[in-house]
Amino acid sequence: VQLQASGGGLVQAGGSLRLSCAASGLTFNQHAMGWFRQAPGKEREFVAAISRAWGRDNFNTQYADSVKGRFTISRDNAKNTVALQMNSLKSDDTAVYYCASHYIRRADLLQVTPSAYQYWGQGTLVTVSS
Repeated sequence: VQLQASGGGLVQAGGSLRLSCAASGLTFNQHAMGWFRQAPGKEREFVAAISRAWGRDNFNTQYADSVKGRFTISRDNAKNTVALQMNSLKSDDTAVYYCASHYIRRADLLQVTPSAYQYWGQGTLVTVSS
């Protein structure tokens, strides 16, 4: 299983970035997906998660309070990708961002704790300058 995150970089406060994660070696539509981040000296924290598809392309999503209204997670099961659109970035958003996946049978559930995720990407650095 490989999760390849990309899209990080340097951006000014108030700007936007779009992270992408390409998955391979797994049955993508049987995995819920999440984004986590880790700032220097801090623990890895939950950012956003998206469930498997249920019904006709329905997804559940969940966000950390700190990013609600600014970040949007999405997935494309045809392309085995998950994205994180980040708007109105703040200096506090500076961190290494990781995508992760976990197999789940129930389509509408998702997890917010890192320990629930089985596979992790290598991370992509986002730096927001004030």
